[in-house]
Amino acid sequence: MTALSVNFRNVWRRLSRIDVLAILVILGGGVCAILDLSGGLPSFLKFLAIVASVYAAFRFAGWWRTRLLWSLRNRLIVAYLFIAVVPILLILTLVVLAGQILYSQLGAYLLYEDIHGRIAMMADITEHIAAAHRTLPKGISEEDSERVLAAQSHMVHDPELPGLSINFSNDPSLLEKIAGTGKNAFAGLVEEGDTLYLMSLREMPEEQGVRVVALRVPVTPEFLALIAPDLGAIQLNLTRRFEGGSRQGILYTSGEIQYETTRRIPARNRFLHPASHWIDPAVTGFSRLDAVYVGAGGMFDPRRPVLVTFNARPSRLNARIFSSLGELSGSFAILFVAILIVFLLIEVAALITGIVMTRRITKAVSDLHQATKYVKNQDWTHRVRIERRDQLGDLGESFNDMTGSMSGLLEESKKRQRLENELSIASEVQNQLFPQKMPSVGGVELEAICKAARTVSGDYYDFIQLSPTHLAIALADISGKGISAALLMASLQAALRSQLLAAGSEKMSTGELVARLNMHMVRNTADDRFATFFIAVYDSATRTLRYTNAGHLPGFLIFNGTSKHLDKGGMVLGVVEDYVYEEGSVNVPPNALLVQYSDGLVEPENVYGEEFGIRRLQEAAIRVQSSTPRVVGQSLMVAAEEWAGTPEQADDMTVIVARLR
Repeated sequence: MTALSVNFRNVWRRLSRIDVLAILVILGGGVCAILDLSGGLPSFLKFLAIVASVYAAFRFAGWWRTRLLWSLRNRLIVAYLFIAVVPILLILTLVVLAGQILYSQLGAYLLYEDIHGRIAMMADITEHIAAAHRTLPKGISEEDSERVLAAQSHMVHDPELPGLSINFSNDPSLLEKIAGTGKNAFAGLVEEGDTLYLMSLREMPEEQGVRVVALRVPVTPEFLALIAPDLGAIQLNLTRRFEGGSRQGILYTSGEIQYETTRRIPARNRFLHPASHWIDPAVTGFSRLDAVYVGAGGMFDPRRPVLVTFNARPSRLNARIFSSLGELSGSFAILFVAILIVFLLIEVAALITGIVMTRRITKAVSDLHQATKYVKNQDWTHRVRIERRDQLGDLGESFNDMTGSMSGLLEESKKRQRLENELSIASEVQNQLFPQKMPSVGGVELEAICKAARTVSGDYYDFIQLSPTHLAIALADISGKGISAALLMASLQAALRSQLLAAGSEKMSTGELVARLNMHMVRNTADDRFATFFIAVYDSATRTLRYTNAGHLPGFLIFNGTSKHLDKGGMVLGVVEDYVYEEGSVNVPPNALLVQYSDGLVEPENVYGEEFGIRRLQEAAIRVQSSTPRVVGQSLMVAAEEWAGTPEQADDMTVIVARLR
């Protein structure tokens, strides 16, 4: 049996019934396409063949990827392709986008400068007319002078300003409205009614009053045909304020005002220039001009946008940019192409070098792969042959050392497994120290969540019902982690319950209770062992919460959108024997929320080294304060874990939530 037939049989076994059906549909659709069959069933079969081809392409891509990337050599080659090719493609994409932006802005600049250059020309004409009018020779009437000045201006500037009209009047109202009171000249774009003009106005003082010369050039398709010859098609879009309702054009927002496009003014006989070479794509640009709007009935808008769209060829814009270089511009282009070719050659050489090095690497890896098969069969005598004294050779030696000591590692693994079993038993015993059933006190809802950083936890919480209306809530954080902290936790739990389960314990001061626990820890633990501790006794009849905080992070009581920290008490347990602790007392408003926690909940750090902190924990609790205690507790845990961004805990995390209705 040949290798080809073996491969075919392997592929056939991997095909599902859907795969076989898709192949048959593709063959049927292909036959219909070759025979040029049409009609109901053949056309439908062709459509199904297209769908089946897409499905088969996805299936083949997945199978091909699995076969291709199974080999480390192929994985490294693919990695080199991504390292060598993808960055270049990204850079080229960035260059193309930057070129689009640059050329569109250059085109917008040329258009803007050409239009404002003609506006400046009209301002010069009005200034010239005003100067000539002041030096009017004797014997020439005002009408004759104005007619002569207008004729001279038309003779000189009509080719550049098609449709130029020059008018004189004694009414300065238009100038005052457009330019503002106190100004004697204006030059710019003005939209009068539905017509857009390049307009220049200037006062000409006279003995009898003020005379105004007005130059207008209508922005028409013929005028736009002369603007910015390096650009292709140009179109101006007039706008008006959008007052709501059904829109007629495209909406454009400027500041807080919305405009919609109205009339379009395309340049006559302006088309995109033909490409000069194959890398000469079309560039589309957008610009904005500001016009003064003067309408019927006194309507006036000092700044109405005129939207301009255009297209161009980079080759034409390059010619404009490098026009100052003259014949040297071609030399720069040749130099750029030469550098590009050199870079491509270097890239290809780097790719070939990477593939050659990959083959050398993968041979050593293949030897290691074969050696692992011996290890899989528990043959510890096989050794990898070392051919080179490099890092791969050192890896082979490490593999040989590993197989030589494998039996010892297996024995150590068995010991570790026994230790883990013992830790698991310790964790089960520790869980029995936590409350197995929540106390039943009227108007109190309780929830506690404890997530250990290791198999056993050093955090301890407890709920102890002292009377039908009294409930004790305790939370402690034992120094250290693991079994030693858990043992100290068990000792503290026994001491606490021995004090609180005595008759009349509901009337005992929490400060006195904590002082007794402190004395117990000082006398029965080492000097380097201590614990932070918080105890609160809530009386549901009087709605009074008495508490003592022994070096623990301050919990808080949330009510009416505010919070109160519970920080009265003293230092940690287990340091000074005869320490006097303070008792705090709070009158609890209805529906208040008590939140107490361990430091593991506020110390997680984000990627910038910032701790989650008490303030963020408090804000997270206030956001969900109306929820049930279980939801509040879970939300605080999730908030701390999301802040850290990793499921790995550095310390035990415990939170107690009590709803005091």
